[in-house]
Amino acid sequence: MNTNLVGAIPTDIRDIKPPVDIPDPWLWLWVLLSGLAAALIVLIIVGLFKRKKAAAAEVVVIPPHIRAKQRLAEALRFISDPNQFCTEVSNTLRLYLEERFELRAPERTTEEFLVELQNSKHLTLDQKLSLGEFLQSCDLVKFARHEPTETNLRQLHDAALRLVDETQFDPIAAAATSTSPSESETINRKT
Repeated sequence: MNTNLVGAIPTDIRDIKPPVDIPDPWLWLWVLLSGLAAALIVLIIVGLFKRKKAAAAEVVVIPPHIRAKQRLAEALRFISDPNQFCTEVSNTLRLYLEERFELRAPERTTEEFLVELQNSKHLTLDQKLSLGEFLQSCDLVKFARHEPTETNLRQLHDAALRLVDETQFDPIAAAATSTSPSESETINRKT
């Protein structure tokens, strides 16, 4: 009997099967959470980009003449101190001229600026003369210790406001709107 067993191949024993992959039950949860996290990050980035773009669009540029008028109004609080008042008013007007006409007023002395101003076509002759008188009056107070009255200081303030008012618009556009039909007919007849 033993011979039968040795020579015979048993048919009831089978070979070992390879391991079977069992899927991780948490895998789908991790895939879902990863997808949600990625979507959330994209939404946050898009939201920040839109908010930044909207904030950039909301920046309001205040025109130079408005800023100058605000600073001139603020300078009135220094009217009891002529030196400080003239410094504020003069600096405001110089900064306005630089922003409005790209004249390098704040970086120059009054004399240098007035020489440059003579070659400028941005101001009329009357405005140039008025500006020269204004700056020289301010320099007297700032550097020569001149003590003007409050009335004189208010006149300086009014001169600065008048110059800002006269120059806040383009001269060509202002001249076109202020020219009446009778004036334009007179101009046409002369030419």
